[in-house]
Amino acid sequence: MGGAAPTVYVVDDDPEVLKAIERLLQSVGLNVATFSSPQQFLERHDRNAPGCLVLDLALPGLSGLDLQRALEQQASLLPIVFLTGRGDIASSVQAMKRGAADFLTKPVDDAELMAAIQTALARDHELRRVRMERDRIARCLATLTERERQVLERIVAGRLNKQIAAELGTVEKTIKFHRANLMRKMGVRVIADLVKLAERAGVGQTPKDLT
Repeated sequence: MGGAAPTVYVVDDDPEVLKAIERLLQSVGLNVATFSSPQQFLERHDRNAPGCLVLDLALPGLSGLDLQRALEQQASLLPIVFLTGRGDIASSVQAMKRGAADFLTKPVDDAELMAAIQTALARDHELRRVRMERDRIARCLATLTERERQVLERIVAGRLNKQIAAELGTVEKTIKFHRANLMRKMGVRVIADLVKLAERAGVGQTPKDLT
């Protein structure tokens, strides 16, 4: 995928920690942006920008878990690497259950932190690739006519052209015409690829009007 280079966002109320992590990341050529509070991060962060978040768990005001919840409500894809100086097991479990990429205890080893960040960046890249593909499929589906959508649902359900024609009260030649149109709109050449795309988009195999 093209687009902007990823940025590692760091949120911690300790300026020394921010400075140390910033130096470490810059030394390996990574873009980094530091914030002293979750509020500051929420005000300035572009949720559509690629990257990952290195987040202190224990923060005044909004906690790290509070920020995680706020990002979840925004449908943010940003993977989070949590840092804590307390080794709070309960919070660690809660953070991981809510999708945190990793949970490290301060003082964190540089190599361990870098490994967690690289894993989080790879995860972010894959999540964005999947979302872009789903959005593309959704745009293609939106171009289908109602009849083309009916034909697609029956193809996904395993119906043959003759069966589809009988169910929709038309002739097989017409179904072939609709099938060719919807395959062109979906950008595929073979039925197997069409079915895969439809299933990724949640086109059910047993639509209500098939019975």
